[in-house]
Amino acid sequence: MRLLLVEDDDHVAAALSAVLSRHGFEVRHARNGEEALQALVPDPAGFGVVLLDLGLPDQDGYEVCGKIRKRTTTPVIMVTARADVRSRIHGLNLGADDYVVKPYDTGELLARIHAVSRRTVQEEAAPASEHEVLLGDVVIDLPTRQVTVEGAAVQLTRKEFDLLALLAQRPGVVFRREQIISEVWRTSWEGTGRTLEVHVASLRSKLRMPALIETVRGVGYRLVAPAA
Repeated sequence: MRLLLVEDDDHVAAALSAVLSRHGFEVRHARNGEEALQALVPDPAGFGVVLLDLGLPDQDGYEVCGKIRKRTTTPVIMVTARADVRSRIHGLNLGADDYVVKPYDTGELLARIHAVSRRTVQEEAAPASEHEVLLGDVVIDLPTRQVTVEGAAVQLTRKEFDLLALLAQRPGVVFRREQIISEVWRTSWEGTGRTLEVHVASLRSKLRMPALIETVRGVGYRLVAPAA
């Protein structure tokens, strides 16, 4: 797999590239946001994953992520020292597929890279459903993967849509965290749990309906259908 590593620190990039190469990745190193965007110009689908450090010298990493997402659907994993939930939500809103906080374990990073690339392949191979789900003012169009609230389109990331569509299959039914992670992230890896929480928070914010997705403590989540 070809991987685009966006990292301004040459020492960090060299060490990480060596590790990734040993695990079968072909790594291209970009030292700043402009180099990263230029690498995506000839063939935006040429990379399996973009590993994006947010502390870049020329552009804010979040801005670079937004530009990358406009050019390609290639999975983006943000790497940063910013550990707060608000920063994670902001990154996911811009189209990032995952978020790794420094300092990280190399094994964890490799697992996340494999997970996002595996999910992308499975999503591309999956057939589209042929109906839409109505939840009061919320309309989930499964074939086009579009969501509207009171007629206004809401931009969701791939995982946000998949999570909402799963919960909407059976409104009122509690989905266990393990089941959600298995069906949406296609993995049983425990490290995905925090990512699930961030995606739920992001959905509540984007849909402007905090009560739509209810947390069932110690179990998981359920979608509370609006009253008719």
